[in-house]
Amino acid sequence: MKLYQLHSRQNLPITPQVAWAFLSNPANLKVITPEHMGFHILNGADREMFPGQIIQYKVSPFAGITTKWVTEITHVKEGEYFVDEQRFGPYALWHHKHFIKPVPGGVEMEDVIDYKLPFGILGQLTHPILVKKQLKKIFAYREKKLEELFGSMKDSTNELSMKSI
Repeated sequence: MKLYQLHSRQNLPITPQVAWAFLSNPANLKVITPEHMGFHILNGADREMFPGQIIQYKVSPFAGITTKWVTEITHVKEGEYFVDEQRFGPYALWHHKHFIKPVPGGVEMEDVIDYKLPFGILGQLTHPILVKKQLKKIFAYREKKLEELFGSMKDSTNELSMKSI
């Protein structure tokens, strides 16, 4: 069983309260997801985020492939972090931690995603040529979109790294 990890950090010139209000609203996930992915929330995003919340999406991770994705919000610490875990969807495992912390001039937003692909060795073979590239594109889009919405911090060091665990 091979686990992978995506780690992203981005600094924005906004308050922790503004960052939390945006990131903890499930409806905003559509705003920071590339249009070509056909991302639509089916249900579960009509309330303020809480542990145990189930959110259902429809997404097209690759052209011609549409799938349902069901996540559960498992942990929430207001203003600081939340965790979503896939209950049903394209991954064998998806555990996504979202952190917000104040830094001089704004906030640092950090995402740590531990994931596993289905289909054993076949899934592992698709990782470098399909999945890893797609996730990098999604997070590059997300970073750009957040900078368009909130501005960028001078001298900030936004990072994206991916590794096998």
